[in-house]
Amino acid sequence: MNVLVIEDSGPTRSLLARALEADRMTVEVAARFSTGLRQAMAARHDVIVLDLMLPDGDGLDLCRLLRAEGVLTPVLCLTARGDVADRVQGLDAGADDYMKKPFALAELRARIRALARRQGLSPPKRVEAGVVRVDFTARRLERGGKEIPVTAREWAVLEALAAKRGRVVGRADLLDSIWHGRGRPASDSLDVILSRLRRKLGSDAGGCSIRTIRGEGFVFEISP
Repeated sequence: MNVLVIEDSGPTRSLLARALEADRMTVEVAARFSTGLRQAMAARHDVIVLDLMLPDGDGLDLCRLLRAEGVLTPVLCLTARGDVADRVQGLDAGADDYMKKPFALAELRARIRALARRQGLSPPKRVEAGVVRVDFTARRLERGGKEIPVTAREWAVLEALAAKRGRVVGRADLLDSIWHGRGRPASDSLDVILSRLRRKLGSDAGGCSIRTIRGEGFVFEISP
């Protein structure tokens, strides 16, 4: 699990890094609004732990900016401000969870694990790669400037894979979430839909693809 910690206090930042690494998490750290924004935009993380009192900006503004830029990574806010109104403001800014300082490290780790399990429930707003353009908001797929028709069930599969882009999505997870069952007819239907989606996405150099990981599941990949 890859966690980005944006915290201006050196001792707190070090404490969080050690505590999370002891729980077998990979930790990146940032001390400022500007560096946190750059790191959050440049790499995929499972969870962002965000202090709201940063020296060069407000953490809530950073959270809003990340959401406006399409960054869907779960955000856990840390702050000394713990009133209900403050928590509501944080959640309205796009945060997924909120912890008041001081906090128990065991609870922090548990909340990070819970957020990571929920990560990627929503697809990106749009994907542009090579000749492929996918607008998930409008449900529109174009390849080479031409619109390609996509059925509702195909969209459901594509959205589920794109929401976890770069990560394996298990066959059973797709069957449970879209077909609500794992029977042979549903499994055969999934195979047909995956074949159609691969054909519609195309095999041009670059673009989007769906790769099969034998025995594990499928990965939605984006190439420049």
